[in-house]
Amino acid sequence: MGNYRCVLFSVLGLLFASLASQIEARKHSTKQAAHKGQESSAQIEGATRLQIFLDRSNFSPGKIDGRYNEFTWKALGLYRQSRGEQPPMPPAHAKGNVAPDINGLDLASVEPVFIIYSVTQADLQNVGKLPASPKEQAKLKALLYRNPVDGIAEKFHCDIHFLEQLNPGKTKSIKPGDQLRVPNVEPFELGTVKEIKPGSEINSPAANELSDEPDKTPAEQLSSSQNPAATPASSPSISSVKIDTKTNMLGVFEGDRLIAAYAVTIGSAQTASPIGDWKVKGISKWPRFRYDEKMLKHGERSGHFYMLPPGPRSPVGVLWIALNKKGIGMHGTAAPDSIGHSASHGCIRLSNWDVVRLAERVKFGTPVSIH
Repeated sequence: MGNYRCVLFSVLGLLFASLASQIEARKHSTKQAAHKGQESSAQIEGATRLQIFLDRSNFSPGKIDGRYNEFTWKALGLYRQSRGEQPPMPPAHAKGNVAPDINGLDLASVEPVFIIYSVTQADLQNVGKLPASPKEQAKLKALLYRNPVDGIAEKFHCDIHFLEQLNPGKTKSIKPGDQLRVPNVEPFELGTVKEIKPGSEINSPAANELSDEPDKTPAEQLSSSQNPAATPASSPSISSVKIDTKTNMLGVFEGDRLIAAYAVTIGSAQTASPIGDWKVKGISKWPRFRYDEKMLKHGERSGHFYMLPPGPRSPVGVLWIALNKKGIGMHGTAAPDSIGHSASHGCIRLSNWDVVRLAERVKFGTPVSIH
């Protein structure tokens, strides 16, 4: 009987020890998970701070998503290059989330990283029905945002899913007065499109229907222009634009000095962006777009097309910067999440907030190199 009790107590002792060990392990696991969550939150804030810094500096990483993504690394590299510094080596895995060297950057200027935005009635007025079919889109007066989240995400230069992540449970049903946490950037307002004062504004039935004018000089085109504000691009320090089709980045230069850069989407294999040297022909605000599927997919014009109305969710966005090659321009987009990743139909596509900033830096005759 004594031996039985000893064995019983030994088993019970081992059982209690095992339970205690499991409880301690669970506590440790819980602490690790909490610590990991804190690290993740800190990393998100750190990445967002860097993205906002670059966005404010006009070295745009495209959409802000709280990650050290591929275009954040590219924008940082160009920013450092503009300051005569050595660009950082990007991580081996493009889809990684590795923090770059931020020494020397005035990231303290980005404070706070997030602000509280109060939804307005105008945010809801810019929302409308947006059918997928070009045939149905052509029947509308304007191509507006799909829902308030779509518009507010664009206003604060950020990814829709990131906006939802910042505001759990708040984005399904939005009304005026709702408080949302957003990145601390200069808001993109649709009204600013009207305030742009380009050197030569154009009016046409559709932005991508402008004819080629490869042989005229800026001065010759100026003399025939009806816009007295247009000025020839003759100054040696005039801005120029260089588009790198390998990195999907657009650089703006004053002389040899890089002053701004933006993430872009370039043409596909079927309708490649035209390699070569071009010039800005003019700028169209709130452009209409001639949707010709055969032209877009195969570069061949057909008689079957739809004339799409203007709006922030137009295929060419809020603004078209025409080049002196018919059908080719630098323009906004209906899908800011796609910038830098999917192919365009031969044009150079930017987010709406970036194409407006680009338009403020170019004018009639500005050289544009696509290489």
